[in-house]
Amino acid sequence: MATCAPSDRVLATTRWVAALVIPFLIAAFSILYFFPRETERLFAWRLQPTMSAMMLAAAYAGGIFFFARVLFSPQWHRIRAGFLPVTAFAGTLGVATLLHWDRFNHSHIAFIAWAGLYFTTPFIVIAAWLRNRALDPVHRQSGDPAIPPLARLLIGAFGVITLGISVLLFFRPSLMIGVWPWALSPLTARMVSAMFALPGLVGLGVALDERWSAAQVILQAQAFSILLILVAVVRAWHEFDQSRAGTWLFVGGLVGMFVAIVLLYLYMQSKGGIGDVGRIAPSVSGGQA
Repeated sequence: MATCAPSDRVLATTRWVAALVIPFLIAAFSILYFFPRETERLFAWRLQPTMSAMMLAAAYAGGIFFFARVLFSPQWHRIRAGFLPVTAFAGTLGVATLLHWDRFNHSHIAFIAWAGLYFTTPFIVIAAWLRNRALDPVHRQSGDPAIPPLARLLIGAFGVITLGISVLLFFRPSLMIGVWPWALSPLTARMVSAMFALPGLVGLGVALDERWSAAQVILQAQAFSILLILVAVVRAWHEFDQSRAGTWLFVGGLVGMFVAIVLLYLYMQSKGGIGDVGRIAPSVSGGQA
């Protein structure tokens, strides 16, 4: 007896999650990226130096891009790859907040928003992922090219390395402070840990799913975020210790990641990559109605 393939639709509750999160991200991005020297007055805590503030802002910008796509995506599988990385990012910041509770300005409205966001978002986002994941048809469909195995291997290796850096930043902040390109405190080290956990899980997710259509949105969000980080590097270059190898590894790694994403994107689109909003033909691997 024939069975219907999963509908691949985005549930209304998933879109509501995106609509709930976006305003917080816009507000935080605007403060941290355009007024990074004013965090003591405008933000949940005094986040210095400006590079730390702008890097967090760049992560928020990637989140704005991603959740905006969630609002309007016609298919769940196109956006699913971002939910677990966002959960890890928000969860890490929530735990860091508890570990460094005394560093925050508890009377500031920005702290109330910060705490409310990071003590609830990990649970809300993972719940949306769990509810919507059964609607993913899983199989690659006609007109949707497969990401080459070598590219997926390299992306996965990048994910493992990035997650390793994230773990060290969170659990051994004193070690990483000594080699990091700019000044960190234990709190900002754990904040940067969250920003490394996110692309690390993105890399693993892309490596485990050959569908190009499932990688497009999250890679676009990552490229946008990296571009803003590179602009922040230029703005805050005076804060970097240029005598440290870590400075050049950080900048070179960012440039390499950005170029790699752009080249992969151009290559996959040349192979007949489907448009971001188009429908895909029935599965070539089974699961047809």
